[in-house]
Amino acid sequence: MAAARQVLVISGAGVSAESGIPTFRDAMQGLWSRYKPEDLATPAAFARQPEVVWQWYQWRRRLVVDAQPNPGHRALAGLQDCLPGMLLVTQNVDGLHQRAGSKDVIELHGNLFENQCSASDCRHMAPNTDLEATTPPLCPSCGALMRPGVVWFGEGLPEAALARARQAASGCQLLLSVGTSAVVYPAADLAWMVKRTGAVLVEINPETTPLTAVADFVFPGPAGEILPAILRALCPEPSDGAHT
Repeated sequence: MAAARQVLVISGAGVSAESGIPTFRDAMQGLWSRYKPEDLATPAAFARQPEVVWQWYQWRRRLVVDAQPNPGHRALAGLQDCLPGMLLVTQNVDGLHQRAGSKDVIELHGNLFENQCSASDCRHMAPNTDLEATTPPLCPSCGALMRPGVVWFGEGLPEAALARARQAASGCQLLLSVGTSAVVYPAADLAWMVKRTGAVLVEINPETTPLTAVADFVFPGPAGEILPAILRALCPEPSDGAHT
């Protein structure tokens, strides 16, 4: 990592799970256990019952607000400070990387705290500022309902974000796959792109994934333990506790 000019990090749900945030499917609990994910995370579901979908996302937003970045998040922010060529790409939508101090984070699946116009010919974006609202707001641009600014089933990833991530993958010397199952495409293909170029592939995950057998280095443990150790080895100042 110290020798690499370009380092790419891809983070997944496992990183946020260490902050107590349930993964997407684990969020189908309590009042929401009678729903399937596709009942609450598709354009058709929102068109059919916008208030129900909105309230589920409001519940998830409140969970995130009550959570805190964990040592893994903070260590990634520290690594970004001391490795100028490091780029962070995340599949997470909770914004915890930014709260930990990471900059210029590429969000492949959007952000929970952004709203997006549901009208296909508008797509106006605006921050979600009211966590208690039980109905979706109206778009200030066209008057249609605003929806959560995340990628739903059947939708493509944001083109600009995906293009930046692919460009970074094609030119990096080392990739860290952290807390991701490596089964959700097209994000999962980034690691395989790196492998095909001959760059070094490192996996940090307590669970085995499709990448485990082909990674050059595997750290079978939680990001909150492994990443601070890497940070201490590479960048003793500032410490991994510098970011709050």
